[in-house]
Amino acid sequence: MRGSTEAAKRVSGWAASLILRGAILGAALPLSRLAAQGVLAQFSYDSLRPSGLQADLGALGASRLRGTIVGGVRLDYGYVAPHVRVLLGLSYFKGAFDQQAIDQLTRKLRSLVTDPDNNFTIAVGRITWSDLTGDLDLQYVLPQGRPVTAYLGLGVGLHLRNGSGKAINGTFVEDALDGVSAGLNGTIGADYAVGPQWRLTLEGRGVVATDLTTVSLRAGVMYRFRAGR
Repeated sequence: MRGSTEAAKRVSGWAASLILRGAILGAALPLSRLAAQGVLAQFSYDSLRPSGLQADLGALGASRLRGTIVGGVRLDYGYVAPHVRVLLGLSYFKGAFDQQAIDQLTRKLRSLVTDPDNNFTIAVGRITWSDLTGDLDLQYVLPQGRPVTAYLGLGVGLHLRNGSGKAINGTFVEDALDGVSAGLNGTIGADYAVGPQWRLTLEGRGVVATDLTTVSLRAGVMYRFRAGR
């Protein structure tokens, strides 16, 4: 009798524990939904409008290219949530393959040639690669005082690339270098107000895309429209 009573207690305790856990989980799920809804409720399209136009220029380093210059324009399209703004941008650079990339390409080309004597040479010469990028960024704005604003950003981009060189023009090598690819980018920067509508900008930007990784440091100027924040 005592054994059956203890067994019943164990079962009832296990059931109570299960019910309690279920109740806690059942209460937590609506709270998590409410929290998610609270975050989503902060996002609004009402403030999305052209707020400023920026032009920048800087130095760029790439995984397969020699250092070069990059320039771009960016449209501040307003705030989609508190402290979160949307930017649309275009940027362009053109750089020459570094020696490591040239050597790698030469080895690949040599592997495609059948020559019993193996006494041929391949000279690809100078090869350039250009990149026109359109991107969409979300930046989290961190006001540092009245004149200074810092920000962190993440975004996606579409890269239109074109390869060229005297030895590869019109060949399958040029076709392989030409194309469109997607990429991810991250930014960190700050701007400084020098007038009611003018701001100086300084930004570091990293991009990871197909076959190419770049890092750039750019300085520029932004004109803020009167209706912008």
